[in-house]
Amino acid sequence: MSNQTLIAEAAKKYLGGDPSVQDLQALTGGAASATWRFDLTINSAIIPCILRLQDGAGIETLALNKTIEARVQTAATEAGLPVAKVLFVLQLEDKLGAGYVMERLPGASIPQKILADDSFAPGRRLMTSQCGEILAGIHAINTVDLAALPTLSAGPLLDLYEQSYRSMGQDLPAFELAFRWLKANAPTVLSSALVHGDFRNGNFLVDADTGITTVLDWELAHLGDPMEDLGWLCVNSWRFGKSELAVGGFGHREELFSAYEKAGGATIDPARVRFWELLGVLKWGVICLSMSSSHLTGEPPSLERAAIGRRVSETEIDLIQLLKLILKEPQNDASTH
Repeated sequence: MSNQTLIAEAAKKYLGGDPSVQDLQALTGGAASATWRFDLTINSAIIPCILRLQDGAGIETLALNKTIEARVQTAATEAGLPVAKVLFVLQLEDKLGAGYVMERLPGASIPQKILADDSFAPGRRLMTSQCGEILAGIHAINTVDLAALPTLSAGPLLDLYEQSYRSMGQDLPAFELAFRWLKANAPTVLSSALVHGDFRNGNFLVDADTGITTVLDWELAHLGDPMEDLGWLCVNSWRFGKSELAVGGFGHREELFSAYEKAGGATIDPARVRFWELLGVLKWGVICLSMSSSHLTGEPPSLERAAIGRRVSETEIDLIQLLKLILKEPQNDASTH
């Protein structure tokens, strides 16, 4: 039975009516999920949809089970955040694997286009403050019903990424130095919040005039230090060549921090955000190694994973430059925050 028929049968089970599926297409992007787009017609109404199915390799096995990811995305929708509505969650008997179907919303997601196209200039001017406001909203979500999420503080995350790094038999001096500094300066957080885990340019849908319309890809959500999301957003790889604009290639840290605090987020500790920025660069470097390893060992061979794997050298440069900057800055004792 074809995927198209299976999706239609699942839609009938969960949404009712006599649905049909048109224009089913596999999408590029998403190294830890298989993503498909299609149009669902029910009683002459056409609903643009996205299907997300479990996939992935290497370190990205940190990705949530799709049932839990759908639950997190639903919680964000209920909190009034700009997130696509989950239409239904697949069950084992639906024969499509672990996954869920959500609404497909308009907007651009390609960072290079968003940053370079002059027509996006009005939207770009709004995106930094929007990021601060959205992150404050994510971190304020009540996590009582999200107990299935893992709790990942700095120490366990460092252990996890170091274990993955060591398993690949690489000896990269920049990585070694970063691991050493991060272990010596890991913050201790007394309370935790919902962390998106991959909040960055490339995981937003953006309108040319109104900025961010939708936050995508909740598969790495967990409970942890909310400053992790702010640091990850500032990683140089997510600036896509606009290195002078620390926030996603479109804005500055000061505006991000101010908008976050004004929207009810915790008081920003810049040293702690720097810690998470450095850990973010290292994390991305280990993921790049993992993707390269997955491609080379044929699990499965993937042009996308090969392309990601070749970016290890970029992260080595970023680690060295960021460590030099951190060591020049006045430092609070991050471990006490």
